[in-house]
Parts: sequence; C-alpha cells; structure tokens
Amino acid sequence: MEDLYSRFGASSAKEEVHQAIQNLDKGIEHGSFCKVLPDILGKDANFLNVMHADGAGTKSILAYLYWRQTGNVDVWKGIAQDAIVMNIDDLLCVGACTDFVVTSTLGRNKRLIPGEVIKAIIEGTEEFCETMRSLGVATIFGGGETADVGDLVKTIIVDSNVSCRFPKSNFIVASKIKQGDVIIGLSSTGQTNYEKEINSGIASNGITLARHILLKNNYSERYPESIDDYFLESGGYRGRFDLLDSPLQLHKTLGEGLLSPTRTFAPILKEIFKNIETSKISGIIHNTGGGHSKVKNFIQNVQIEKNVVWEIPEIFRLIQQEAKIEDKELLKTFNSGVRMEIYCDDRSAIEIKQICDSYNLKTFKIGKVEACSEPSVRIQSGDRIWNY
Repeated sequence: MEDLYSRFGASSAKEEVHQAIQNLDKGIEHGSFCKVLPDILGKDANFLNVMHADGAGTKSILAYLYWRQTGNVDVWKGIAQDAIVMNIDDLLCVGACTDFVVTSTLGRNKRLIPGEVIKAIIEGTEEFCETMRSLGVATIFGGGETADVGDLVKTIIVDSNVSCRFPKSNFIVASKIKQGDVIIGLSSTGQTNYEKEINSGIASNGITLARHILLKNNYSERYPESIDDYFLESGGYRGRFDLLDSPLQLHKTLGEGLLSPTRTFAPILKEIFKNIETSKISGIIHNTGGGHSKVKNFIQNVQIEKNVVWEIPEIFRLIQQEAKIEDKELLKTFNSGVRMEIYCDDRSAIEIKQICDSYNLKTFKIGKVEACSEPSVRIQSGDRIWNY
C-alpha cells in the first residue's frame, strides 16, 4: 500500500533512486554508507576520498513561507546549516570526521528570491564552517554556484557538496554490522553544549509531509509558488496551523520548531573516533531517508531489533496526530528523536555514552543485532511490533 508520504510526491526510502544506481560502481567497499574511493587526490594508499551531495530539500519552502510572513531573513542561515549537515553527518558514518571542503549550489527564482536571501545563505554557510572549526572540526567553505533558473524553480533550492580525504584506518563499513552488536541511539533533540537553542529534532527529512499536513490552506492561496500545481489544484495545504501558532511546548512558534536547524554530530563523532578504535564500531547509520528502517539497506544475514525506549519528541507526535499515521510509518519517514545509530560492543557503548554525556547529548540503548537468514528490521513500540 502506498504510504502517506508517497501520496505527496515524495519517497522516504527513495526506491527509484536505488534502482537507478544499482548497476553503478559501489566504490572500494560494497555496503559502506557512502561511496568511498581510493585516494585519487593524494595518491596515498593509506588514505581514502569521499564526496557527498545533498541539501535542505523542501525545508527551504518552509523558510520561504516564514520569511515572507515575518520578514526574518536570518531563518535562511539555518537552511544553510541544514544543507551542509545532511552531507557531513552522512560522511561521519564511514569514519570521516574532519578536513571537510564545502561547496554550495543555489538555484533561485530571482523574481521571488532577492539578494538579501542569497547573502544570508552564504553568510550562514561561512558562519557554520567557522563554528565547526572552533569545535575542532576543520571545515572550509570552497565557494559554489548561484543560478537564476526561474523557469525551473518556483522559489529556491539550497544544495551543498562536501568532500573529504581521510585515513583508511578510520574506514567504517555498515555491512559489517554483526550478531552481538548493541545499538546506541544519539538523540536529535534537546540542546548540546555547542548549540545556541533547543533543537526540535526535525532535521531535513519528511518536511513535505509535515508541511502539507500541518499548514493552513491560506498558505496555498497567499503563496501558490510554495506548492506543486497538482496539489494546489486538488486543495492545497490541508492543516490547522499557522507558522506563528504555538502548539509546541519547547518552541514559541510552530515555524521555529519546524525550522530548527539540523544538528551535526561531527564534534562528538570526532571525539569518539579519537578515543575508540573504529575497528570496534561495526557500523554507523544516519536515520534520514527511510528513517529507522534505513539500516536494512546495508546489513547482511542479521536482524536488527529495536525498541522505542526513548520519548518521541513532540514535533513528531504532532505530525503523527495530524496525519493520522501509526508508529510504523512515523518511524520509517522521520528520525523520530534518534537520528544516528552506532553499532558496537557493550564496552564501547559505555565509552560512547560517556563522551556524549560530556557534550550534553542524550543517548539510548535502543536494541541489539541477532543472526538471521535474511536482512530484516523489527521495531517494538509499546505493545506493537513492526517488521520492515
């Protein structure tokens, strides 16, 4: 059965993308979280190269609506962070944790997106890179491209590309997740000691569903450029809320909650890799497209058993309530409060928790890995068990 997210023209698991690339070279190790290449840049057998391209997705449309409604151009700085973190935190999963080179690609409709927005995004990119450097994560902004493509783009697309050269000894291959591993979940919400504000945990996935389900129809009428013509003709936004409403306890407005910048785990993972040999870590999974079922794309002959022992943050429960979806779909579409998982032995798990505690980051022991004849993921939430 087609899930609710797909009915809004998006795919949480990106099945068609995986089919399109299935015959491409997988890099030096099939089953790694990102495609990793030999050291083409440095010609050193002890190093590897990795590149990742991603962006803020339709979160930029939320920023557009919030900016048009409030005039607050600084909201675009958070979008710049979203676009970078969605790359960097994928690279963390293969063991790359510093020496990042960031480039950006902005495609805008100049009629609706003025220079002040472009300026805020570029400034936000540089500010984020400076923050990472201050935390010991060398990150350099290498420039990028801004294209005026109004015939293609209704508002703006904010994408980034991050490249890195890292030691081969750090390489982590997710397909090596094995029986006996425990699963440590890193919280996507709360406030680490390197963040200025409380994070809602929403990140940059599932925003299409959240936007259509939560926002009032008057946004369709006032800003038709923010919605696909197909959905505009079939009724537009269908929710109960204005972006300035206050249905959340941790944020003054719904807009602030939905636009909470995606947290990076880079400073914490760098510290983990410094103190724990990466050979003791079987795999790291970034729960973005595909949410808590994503790990199934990488495992071999094991069953991932998870238990929702953490409290799912209010922003996800609000989306779930308004969309009328069960936990099974919520956990497949959103990180639901745990955006990164580390698979390791029990002793390493204790050390990881101690490091995360030092950054004021909550962790949860959310499951274990068992032997199985075929890859599978089973998640228990309350008295229900979901199979993926």
